[in-house]
Amino acid sequence: MSTIETIEEMLKKGKIEAAKPKKIFITDLTARDGIQCKLATRVKTDDLIPLCEKMDKAGLYAFEMWGGATYDVCLRYLKEDPWERLRRIKEVMPKTKLQMLFRGQSIVGYRPRADKVVYKFVEKALKNGITVFRVFDSLNDNRNIEVACKAVKELGGECHAEISYTKSPVHTYEKWMQYADELIEIAPDWLSFKDATGIMMPLDTYNIIKSIKDKVGDKIKVLLHNHDMSGTAIMNHMMAIYAGVDMLDTVLSPLAFGSSHPATESVVAALQGTPYDTGIDIKVLEEAAAIMSGIKKNYKKYETEYGGVNAKVLIHKIPGGMISNMVAQLKEANASDRIEEVLKETPIVEKDLGYPPLLTPSSQIVGVQAVLNVISGERYKIITKEVRDYVSGKYGMPPGTVSKELVTKILGPDQKPDYGKKPSESADANEWDNAVKEVGILSKSDEDILLYVLFPMQGMEFLKARESGDLVSDVIAGAEEMIETQPGVMENAAPVEFDITYHGDKFSVKVEGVSPSQQQGKPRKYYVRVQGKLEEVQLYSKVEAAVGAGNYSQCRPGTQLTSQRNVAQEGDATAPIAGRVAKILAKEGDKVEKGQTIAVVEAMKMENEIHAPISGTVKAIYVKVGDNIIPADALLRIEP
Repeated sequence: MSTIETIEEMLKKGKIEAAKPKKIFITDLTARDGIQCKLATRVKTDDLIPLCEKMDKAGLYAFEMWGGATYDVCLRYLKEDPWERLRRIKEVMPKTKLQMLFRGQSIVGYRPRADKVVYKFVEKALKNGITVFRVFDSLNDNRNIEVACKAVKELGGECHAEISYTKSPVHTYEKWMQYADELIEIAPDWLSFKDATGIMMPLDTYNIIKSIKDKVGDKIKVLLHNHDMSGTAIMNHMMAIYAGVDMLDTVLSPLAFGSSHPATESVVAALQGTPYDTGIDIKVLEEAAAIMSGIKKNYKKYETEYGGVNAKVLIHKIPGGMISNMVAQLKEANASDRIEEVLKETPIVEKDLGYPPLLTPSSQIVGVQAVLNVISGERYKIITKEVRDYVSGKYGMPPGTVSKELVTKILGPDQKPDYGKKPSESADANEWDNAVKEVGILSKSDEDILLYVLFPMQGMEFLKARESGDLVSDVIAGAEEMIETQPGVMENAAPVEFDITYHGDKFSVKVEGVSPSQQQGKPRKYYVRVQGKLEEVQLYSKVEAAVGAGNYSQCRPGTQLTSQRNVAQEGDATAPIAGRVAKILAKEGDKVEKGQTIAVVEAMKMENEIHAPISGTVKAIYVKVGDNIIPADALLRIEP
């Protein structure tokens, strides 16, 4: 590093160069990144409105409340229109710029989209209330953000282009400066340096931020986005301030630190009365934090053990939210005890794929493959569609070299991926027009079409449910928690997940939650999922019995029951991990070849191709699109 005097060199001389006094701007991310990191994004819009209304009085530069996982979760779990969320929050935050996280060419989804869709989304986001667009590409392939940045600037938005940090042999100081030079050419309003995992160290922070500031001067403002998984983020904040940063990202204290960000109140208080005072009203922040504390209590069931500081992240580099997804997948595959194996496998997959930073969608691409490698017992025995697309160049240029063995396994001997094409070239140029036809009368606006284009299965389900008046949220705020265990482990425990046969039909049932204790004269609400659909049952209790006088002592563990649609036999196609059927690509009577893709299952937001295990004829199809399945389920039966 020869272009600047490093802080290490300054420390040896006993002198550190500090930036000139200036106001430090703050963007609060509580309603997007905060709830995403700590509460699985499951917070309903109704609960966010009082928080947003209070935060409008704080004096923030911007408030991030949209994009990232919020769009997907609104559709998939909350059964809310994400566009309506945006409009409602803008209504109560007229004084504050609203900000969204924008995944470059993938927008808020998981694969690159056509340029027309990018422009249409930016246009509608601006119209509905977004001002600031944080635009990034998980590979730092800045070809993937050019169109989005151009659209934002042309249509009147504010563009913040991001560099995504990671640690690897290929991510050197020179690499960060190369990325900065590429972003300067794009000419965003702000340049963001983003550590989505929380593995950057204070001295590196100073050196990188100072070098970027020296490059851009006052032409482009610079901000730091720094998660706190390793516990160093607030030190990084101070180093960034001394290096000349213009803005910091924070989250209100109830959701701060660990997998999230430093607390907004802490940062504002630390800078109060200094040459870098933020000017933010800390009393308003305290009142907002109290509101957020109440929200957090209602969604406690979505907290995980991976939300705090964990120094192991410096080795495996996996964000807390990504670990939570892995744990969920392993649990559904009856392999919860193998999480440590997955954490060790992840850096190997990351290396094989050329060291992509672990944030969406590359985090899911790496993470799902690591889970499959462990569950299958053989590395790359099963390869996801996304890994195949990644290796072939459909996501962009990997930062480092992809494993030659993996390239050969996917593309064939002596074949090389073509990284010269822009990922948008692989997108369907007609996807917008096709979506208009496919959605038909269910669409009331362009925003509805965008729901379907970005998330076809979830979007169509949402639009149909809205049309029929059947929108029921999967998320139950405030429901009492239940302690779940395997059958036969605890005496007198009631079943909460089971198969039931009624008049010859089998139904899969799971009790998801129960409302607080029943008030006299009013029903108690139970939330029951039947065949994957959540229903609210109002129950008036007439007689109650305490079996065994409430003796909940341990007993001899029994065998775990599984909820199976049809038990797989030899020749049946099955899914490697639990998920949801996204596509069925064969019909009864079709002749198929061994290895042919016959279905697609969505798991951890990635698509997994299901291949025919033998050559033969499809004799039966046991599932339909939208069905939830587990590895033991037979999906299609093939006979020689």
